[in-house]
Amino acid sequence: MKNTAVVTFALLALLVSHSVAANSVHEFETETITGENISMEQYAGKVLVIVNTASRCGFARQFADLIQLQKDYADKGVVVIGFPSRNFGRQELEEDEAIAAYCEENFGVDFQLMTLTDVRGSNQSPLFAHLTSADNPDFTGVIRWNFEKFIVDQEGVLQRRFRSGTSPRDAAFRQAIEKLLQ
Repeated sequence: MKNTAVVTFALLALLVSHSVAANSVHEFETETITGENISMEQYAGKVLVIVNTASRCGFARQFADLIQLQKDYADKGVVVIGFPSRNFGRQELEEDEAIAAYCEENFGVDFQLMTLTDVRGSNQSPLFAHLTSADNPDFTGVIRWNFEKFIVDQEGVLQRRFRSGTSPRDAAFRQAIEKLLQ
């Protein structure tokens, strides 16, 4: 009986620890497009712009704006991270190596790309489950299309979220980043 109670307590503790929502994107691990496993904690102290991308999407023209954003703010501690996804019209290539080559050759992408990632649906990555449900002044819920943008502060807390149609050149978008850099 005593062993049953210990096992039951251990199982309950395990369930509770996995059901507690993350407080920070720094609590997640992910994989780069080149296959390196990383902890998002390595970005502690940086402002992150996390974007779900697709190289064959009409919004792919935003790659140039994201590259410029990275150049404009990199020395101030801003990091742009793209998560290629095939969740919307299969507008992304199927292999990481092909995605990386295509994005570099066609758009000159030089910011960090992660592995092909499900950003919605039954296989949604834990990071995007967190981002789409985390409190912020804009909205929560499923990602509607490619190139939704999440601005995360230096502690890994989601501060703002922008839909696909908002350009990284948009004044409100840049003001949200600059506010975090003050």
